[in-house]
Amino acid sequence: MEASALYERFEQNLNIILEILGSDIDIQRTPFQTSLPLEIKILCTVLSTTGENFTVQANDLSAVAEFHQLYVHQKDHTSRAMQSILNNKRAYMKTPEGTVLVKELLIRRLEYFNETARVLNVMVTQKALGSPLQYDYSVPKK
Repeated sequence: MEASALYERFEQNLNIILEILGSDIDIQRTPFQTSLPLEIKILCTVLSTTGENFTVQANDLSAVAEFHQLYVHQKDHTSRAMQSILNNKRAYMKTPEGTVLVKELLIRRLEYFNETARVLNVMVTQKALGSPLQYDYSVPKK
């Protein structure tokens, strides 16, 4: 998906993720408990490169709700920051892994939220259809 389409779907994806996290879907055995807060922190860091102040204090899944509140209250600032980053092909930032284009970091975050919303929607559909769990943590038979 192109960056502009990912940007346009960002708010919808964020709302889907937040809604599903608030439902009774079991994400205990998924990487989302760890990856979502990390991706939110990285997104805040990327958005802050534009001079705006984006920070989230939570280190667990509540970071998603905290970022959503920040996004809702500063939607114009967030949109401007994202547009600025997407239009700037030369901005870069230093990361522990090396120097990376800020635009690429933002696009990867937008892709992540798009894919997370899709996966969580699949989980909701599977639960609604009564699909059996795909994992077995029972004691191994001897």
